[in-house]
Amino acid sequence: MTETDAPRQANMFAAAKRGARIAFMGAALFLAACQSIVPKGPGPVAPTGPTQPTGPEVVQGLPTDTARHRVALLVPMTGTNAGVGQSIANATTLALLDTKTDRVRITTYDTALGAAAAVNKALADGNRLILGPLLAEDARIIGPIAARANVPVVSFSNDASIAGSGVYVLGYNTAQSIDRVVDYAKDKGLTRFGALVPRGVYGERAGNAMLRAVEQAGGTVVSMQTFDRSPASITAAVKKLQASSSYDALLIADSGRVALQVAPIVRKNGGATARLLGTELWNTDTALAASPVLRGAWFASVSDTLYRQLANKYRARYGSAPFRLSSLGYDSVLLTVRIAQDWKPGSPFPAARLRDAGGFSGIDGAFRFNRAGVAERALEVGEVGAGAITVIDPAPRGFGE
Repeated sequence: MTETDAPRQANMFAAAKRGARIAFMGAALFLAACQSIVPKGPGPVAPTGPTQPTGPEVVQGLPTDTARHRVALLVPMTGTNAGVGQSIANATTLALLDTKTDRVRITTYDTALGAAAAVNKALADGNRLILGPLLAEDARIIGPIAARANVPVVSFSNDASIAGSGVYVLGYNTAQSIDRVVDYAKDKGLTRFGALVPRGVYGERAGNAMLRAVEQAGGTVVSMQTFDRSPASITAAVKKLQASSSYDALLIADSGRVALQVAPIVRKNGGATARLLGTELWNTDTALAASPVLRGAWFASVSDTLYRQLANKYRARYGSAPFRLSSLGYDSVLLTVRIAQDWKPGSPFPAARLRDAGGFSGIDGAFRFNRAGVAERALEVGEVGAGAITVIDPAPRGFGE
């Protein structure tokens, strides 16, 4: 599976620190009851024994229903990404149960059978809002079709290039993660930054985000090298980094798995004392805390505090662990339910409500859609320790006026 990302958005954290005014409905509801970066490799393994039924079924048609809002969930339910899609679908079911809403009906459509077919069927069934799709390439097909029907799309992709014309991007944004960790590092006195970025679209966007983040923070990028993830290429990039200039902070703009390969080489080739920095991709890798060479590294991501509660509830109901992206499905339902309070069934979805400057709150913390339609998120900074990740700078609780 391929990874996509987003160009850097405007720094939201200075404003966020000035005040906290947000409607915290997501966390309260959860406690009362909780192209995209798709996890690589096999999905979570279910324990032996019977399991509960899965999430929403893919249906072929809808009965007449004038009392509830019709919302379509477009995710892959078959094929390579079926595990992620099913996990998101199950999370939407949990959100409906937790909110105890009787005003929203969610119907799932399988994008693996064809994105155009899925959206056309959803529109024919009378859905007025689309949650999904997962992949940016599907969003590029679905967006224009939905726009002609005046139906907004809240995609789970993190590719900001698909935003606009009725498409909103809810996925985690690498550029925002880089901006957050660079800003924190600069506040702690680090000024000379190096970067190792993978070749390809993801690396190009991460590199551009790094350059802009360091410039805005008032630091200097002394060297940036690319690599193709092979051992020889990684070693060559690190040696070029060492030869070009000294640095006191080094961004490894890749997954935790790759960081585990890169860090020992960095420590032996000019970066023995440099502070290592990572992106939100590190948040899902539990092996980081077992690595002595990564001890003390910083990375920015959404908070896992409420997600852990969601994961426990998910396992209890479905007998398996969810994919991390399942929280996007849960939060998209919280968003829908909140707006549905003032949304007349059968009428067009009030898309202007998605652009509420005060933002929203959910499993992944505070977020809001900017003018481009990309979710800006309140991120925390974590530090890799001996056996655990410690939050050293909590996420802002909201957005300043």
